[in-house]
Amino acid sequence: MVDEEKTLGNSSSVDVDTGKHAGPTLEKHGQDADEAMKAISQLQGEAIELDEPTNRRLLRKIDWHMMPIMCCIYGMNFLDKTTLSYASVMGLKEDLHLDPDSDQYQWLGSLFYFGYLAWEYPTNRLLQMLPLGKYSGACILIWGLILCCFAATNNYPGAIAIRFFLGVFEAAVTPGFALLTSQWYTQREQGSRVNIWFSFNGWGQILGGVVSYGIAVGTQKNGSTIEPWKIVFLFTGLLTIVLGMAFLWIVPDSQLNARWLKEEDRILAIARVRVNQQGIGNKHFKWYQVKEALLDPMTWAFFFFAIIANIPNGGITNFFSQLIKGFGYTEEDSLILGVPGGAVEVVALLLNGWVGHVTGQRILASLGGLFASIVGMVLIVALPLSNNVGRLIGYYLTQANPTPFVALLSLVSSNVAGYTKKTTVAALYLIGYCAGNIIGPQVFRPQDAPRYVPGEITIIVCWGVCILMLLGVWWWYGNENRRKAQVCAAPGYVRMENQEWLDLTDRENPEFVYSL
Repeated sequence: MVDEEKTLGNSSSVDVDTGKHAGPTLEKHGQDADEAMKAISQLQGEAIELDEPTNRRLLRKIDWHMMPIMCCIYGMNFLDKTTLSYASVMGLKEDLHLDPDSDQYQWLGSLFYFGYLAWEYPTNRLLQMLPLGKYSGACILIWGLILCCFAATNNYPGAIAIRFFLGVFEAAVTPGFALLTSQWYTQREQGSRVNIWFSFNGWGQILGGVVSYGIAVGTQKNGSTIEPWKIVFLFTGLLTIVLGMAFLWIVPDSQLNARWLKEEDRILAIARVRVNQQGIGNKHFKWYQVKEALLDPMTWAFFFFAIIANIPNGGITNFFSQLIKGFGYTEEDSLILGVPGGAVEVVALLLNGWVGHVTGQRILASLGGLFASIVGMVLIVALPLSNNVGRLIGYYLTQANPTPFVALLSLVSSNVAGYTKKTTVAALYLIGYCAGNIIGPQVFRPQDAPRYVPGEITIIVCWGVCILMLLGVWWWYGNENRRKAQVCAAPGYVRMENQEWLDLTDRENPEFVYSL
């Protein structure tokens, strides 16, 4: 049961740093309260019954409606970015007249992230201001159309434009999914759900490898009226459009307009996430929350981690087909041999999500994937060129590297409260993601082929730094939880009525507990 009697009719808040009363703030926050407050207020004090069987029933219903479409879309989000890598060994470079001795292919890889970077903060503002489900679905449809247009380009400038705008419209996906996860799931549930939908990056790589290999072999045997790499872009673009239409139909803007929930279940779905102390959404832009985000050390820890962690990601994502080819395999082999790498990513993320959920230690659990990735890259660097199998196994191990990035992404959902603050931190985290991915392809220089040793050593160093940063984040949040517990235990502490619906930030709310 959600007990409404536990909240006191008091309009004072407590300064989280000093434990002293901060004065009347209910009036300040009441007019800017969360959307859920409107629904709760309509009950006029009526008790909300939410026993464990009802909670499990709702969770199953939410999972079966939300997770499949989010997983499929996120798989396409990865596949659509990496289609360029498959196309690079299927004739794209020759058909676009890319100079093999220049950085043109590297810049095609980076241009996607310039578009992503340019639109990341505006798209986060739009995710807050506009209906969340509808805006996200519209972006999915548009990026599918743009991807189809790549099949019509025949020169380098046209490819640059396509990659840039692809980045613009894909920029809404990850922050939008982080907001959806925080909106529908409790803090305890969020880590595993983020790992599940993010793991479909691996499924996207599996699908991309199988489809690209089938197209390459099939067209080689039977011929085709258009180039094989163009078929790959058309396939992925059209599939994205179909999934985008399904997303628009299934995913609501919030619990309040979910067509697949009964009227009473919509209120219960809101009540079950009350423990998050975050609400479900607020359309008002609050400058003080932006300021708090910019002054929060964890915002910048997330930002710089995202840059450093995604330098390896940007390099490997755009060059993995060429890396495998450099191990001594044919172009067709490089397509199908990328498939097990996707399977490794799926297993690593699901295992990481499960361990983090069971132990309550998402950050420490994520270190396992990072250590495995470092071992894999050392194998690629250290083994001789003749050891194709060993170096290929090393590549597969590197595919466990997303686990810490996903752990921190889930913490944006769980540990950042205040809707404006959350969208600001999410934007900065993904701006860092873009910056790292822009840098990544540039560390793989044409003159270093086929081994790319300088780029591979850079990746090892980046992952080593990431381990230290993760341990720092883990320590900081643990220390903050201990400090907040002392504030709440102070004799003069009085909790504010309905504070979980007042769109308070994590630092404003002394009862907000950070996930580790």
